[in-house]
Amino acid sequence: MKRIVSTDDAPAAVGAYSQATATGDLIFTAGQIPLTPDGDLLDDAPIADQTEQALDNLAAVLDEAGASMADVLKATVFLDDIDDFEAMNETYATYFDDEPPARSAVEVAALPKGVGVEIEAVVIE
Repeated sequence: MKRIVSTDDAPAAVGAYSQATATGDLIFTAGQIPLTPDGDLLDDAPIADQTEQALDNLAAVLDEAGASMADVLKATVFLDDIDDFEAMNETYATYFDDEPPARSAVEVAALPKGVGVEIEAVVIE
């Protein structure tokens, strides 16, 4: 049975989707962008700051679902410029211990609201 996960500690969905859905032990998050829960868009911020906000949003959604960043099985990072990979990766690494999840990072033509990064995850509770 599907369960909807929603928290005010991360930005509300900006479309027809949920912040996350869960079934059994699995949680699937929507992509998190550098938008604060108060609605401030960090689209002009350095990619490290954008990554930090996206991961803070992800952590808030997971907390609401009863999980944490340590429970992430697989993350997908979407970048609007693959040259930002190194800066994104440095920030990303601070959110995971010595056993990080599997991850894909890809360059895309554009991201919602003109941001530089979007991050989604598959998580086990």
